[in-house]
Amino acid sequence: MAAQLLPFPTDWQTALVLVAHPDDPEYGMAAAVARWTGEGRRVVYALASSGERGIEGLAPAECGPLREAEQRASASIVGVDEVEFWGFPDSDIRNVPELRAKIAETVERVRPQVIVSLFGGPEWAPGMPNQRDHMEFAASVLDAYDALESPPSWLFENGPAATHVVEVEDQVDTAVHALAAHDRYLSVLDPDTPVLDQARAQIEMATAPRDDGPRGHVAGFELKRGRPARGPA
Repeated sequence: MAAQLLPFPTDWQTALVLVAHPDDPEYGMAAAVARWTGEGRRVVYALASSGERGIEGLAPAECGPLREAEQRASASIVGVDEVEFWGFPDSDIRNVPELRAKIAETVERVRPQVIVSLFGGPEWAPGMPNQRDHMEFAASVLDAYDALESPPSWLFENGPAATHVVEVEDQVDTAVHALAAHDRYLSVLDPDTPVLDQARAQIEMATAPRDDGPRGHVAGFELKRGRPARGPA
C-alpha cells in the first residue's frame, strides 16, 4: 500500500523554482505557486534556457525573446515578478560544472528555504519518456545542492512520485490562465485546439484529486533532499 501523502511544509518564506525552459513551471507547479504568493510568500523563477528552439518554424533569435516574454507574463499571473534566464542552450542542457555553478550562485543569492525543481526520472509513466534537458537539469540541481555548505531546508521535484501535496482547489483557474499565457507556443504545439482548452486539460490532469491525499485538486511534489517536511496543507 502506498504511503499517505504529506502536506507541503509551510514554515518558509522564499522558494526558488529552478527549471530548464519557459512553460516548465506552468505544467505542474503554477497552481501551488499561486497559492504561495497569495499567502505572501516570495517565489523566484530561474530558467536555464530561453526555450529558443521550442517553437517549430521560428528562428531561435526570434523565438527566445518571445518565449521569455510569455514566461514573464505567465509568472505575473501567479504573483511572481522575479524571473531570470541563464542563457544555457535549449535542447542541449547538460549537467556540467558551469550549470552547477550557476545554480549554486543563484541559491546563495536568493537564499531560499525551499527549492522546487523538475522531475528528473526517465519516464513520467510507462511509454511517456521524460525530456533529456529535464533529466540533465534535475541531476545538476541535485548535484549542486549536495555540494552546498549550507543548503536550503528542502529540495522538491514536481513529478509523478509525489510525497507531499499542496491543496490548490482555489488556484486551478489561475494556473490555467498562467499556462495559456504561453499563447504562441501552445498555438503551434496544437493548432487545432484552442489555447485555453489545452491549458485547462493540462492543469486538470496535473492537479487531479488523488485517493491518497486531501480531497480536491492538489499539486504534488517529491521530497528529494532535506529534513522531513510536515505542516498544514
